[in-house]
Amino acid sequence: MDYEGFKDNIYRMTGINLTFYKEKQMKRRIDSLISKNGFSGYEVYIGALKANKALYNEFINYLTINVSEFYRNPEQWSVLEKDILPAIINSTKNIKIWSSACSTGDEPYTLVMVLNKFMPLKDIRILATDIDKGAIEKAMNGVYTQKSVENLPKEYLTKYFVKSGDMFKIKDEVKNCVQFKQHNLLKDEYPQGCDLIVCRNVLIYFTEEAKSGIYHKFNGALKDNGVLFVGSTEQIILSNKYCLKPIRTFFYIKEASL
Repeated sequence: MDYEGFKDNIYRMTGINLTFYKEKQMKRRIDSLISKNGFSGYEVYIGALKANKALYNEFINYLTINVSEFYRNPEQWSVLEKDILPAIINSTKNIKIWSSACSTGDEPYTLVMVLNKFMPLKDIRILATDIDKGAIEKAMNGVYTQKSVENLPKEYLTKYFVKSGDMFKIKDEVKNCVQFKQHNLLKDEYPQGCDLIVCRNVLIYFTEEAKSGIYHKFNGALKDNGVLFVGSTEQIILSNKYCLKPIRTFFYIKEASL
């Protein structure tokens, strides 16, 4: 079985279309994982994935590149707090936020903490989605390492977490603000009427064709004057193609329909 055959099998098994991921980068990652697990090639590995649930879960987690931390790139969160959120909150009563590709929950929970400066926790509702069911389960559990929270301002760590040994457990009142769901950015329907979409540090793994399709769908998911917040390596080239206008570095506003 060659890599094309492997991609076909993975698509049938998981719904993940590896054609939309940068091939050289993704193939290198997958070959490394197969070698690490002692398999001789794609066909044997596919058979093992079908037979072994733990191996399958390991593959999905590895494939979806779950690297996340609270308050990642602090200066960008500062811009969100000082410039972006006040404008959104002034324009709508019921703010709708979607944290897409949310990984293990660090990002949507950070959003809750920042939003709590503007409104009570009981009024905060965030939709958080990821393709990886295992990552979502970790997010719902809400227990994190010291490394995950090291960028958080001290006030957030004290206010929103309970320390247990070397781990930090997020409080239930924060958890209750977030609804987690499984979602595939490449094929599932997008939520509509969003004031803010956060999608950071995932699109770098996709091909230009896949990214273009996702940006068009993000536009459709945003309200007029809604904002897309992207990662630190993901500035959108020719964003006007998607009717998105840069308002700060890494922040794009959907231009109002005529």
